[in-house]
Amino acid sequence: MLRFELTTPVSDERPVYVAGNFCDWYPDLEPFRMQQVGDGYYVLDVDVEWPDVLNYKYTRGGWDQVELDGAGDVPPNRRTKQKRGVRRDYVPHWRWNGHSFNPAFQPRLGFDQTDFSVPQLQTTRRVRVLLPYDYEQSTKRYPVLYLQDGQNLIGAGSDYGSWEIDRRMAVLASRHHHEVIVVAIDHGGEKRVQEFTPDVMMAGTGDGRHYLDFIISTLKPYIDQTYRTQSAATATGLGGSSMGGLLATYGGLLYPNVFGRLLVFSPSFWAAPNLQTDTRRGPRDYPSKWYVYGGGSESRYMVSSLKHFVNNLELAGTKQSVAVQLTINPAGKHSESDWGHEFTAALEWLFY
Repeated sequence: MLRFELTTPVSDERPVYVAGNFCDWYPDLEPFRMQQVGDGYYVLDVDVEWPDVLNYKYTRGGWDQVELDGAGDVPPNRRTKQKRGVRRDYVPHWRWNGHSFNPAFQPRLGFDQTDFSVPQLQTTRRVRVLLPYDYEQSTKRYPVLYLQDGQNLIGAGSDYGSWEIDRRMAVLASRHHHEVIVVAIDHGGEKRVQEFTPDVMMAGTGDGRHYLDFIISTLKPYIDQTYRTQSAATATGLGGSSMGGLLATYGGLLYPNVFGRLLVFSPSFWAAPNLQTDTRRGPRDYPSKWYVYGGGSESRYMVSSLKHFVNNLELAGTKQSVAVQLTINPAGKHSESDWGHEFTAALEWLFY
């Protein structure tokens, strides 16, 4: 006898089945329908002749309702040689009628201005604001996450790809972890590296401090006045990837009184030779949370530089002031798709 025990944070009326190579992958056979015995908790006892290697997945009654991973992407088959005892599994998300998310949960585009003024750099920039799908039905105040490289974040993105954060937020909504306002700021094209470099560094003369001042002195006050936000540092995030990850790092180091939630993906630490010293001297008077991510297939020094940075960050603070989550994907690449896949885990850890 083999018992399957499943927990899932997604509660709806659809039944749950186990399907695999033991039943020709039929997704909704009644003998393999699980019994719900608690909120998000299902069990099934099966006594059949198992194959040498059991391959299986959980469904909600069809392959258009199959399990997905926490980012809303397709996971590999579950595999085991276990023939008896208990299999305890967890499903963070499910397909919804063939979609990776329930369309009703898609965030609302509350603001889209192509020429938002950036007086600190004497230019303009496109800024978009994604609101929780149920924002208008609520009176809540929400934390805010400011993300760089807005061209690569929403929908199809750019030629480089997309994080698809609108889809990712809809996925998070299925487990009630969507209550964050996301502000996507487009980069400055050929001036991107200059704008994201805080000082005179290997990348050249930097306007990063002026750019951070734009977010702090111009954009954030506008967002706080226009929407129901939580304006404290503990509810304000700054994030980005590559050069945007470097900028987010310095935002957290220089302005911990403003940004207390930092999302740092594959940061371009090569452009900041004084970073590790700056990190050790960084002010730690305010509590902060850092989600730091990188891929083993990005560059020769990515993983080691992240570990060194995290070590210095923890040494500069205390367990009470600094919380750090370092995630390394050994196969991870320097790509929008990898960063998009990691986004849901990062947002949940930073804000939930």
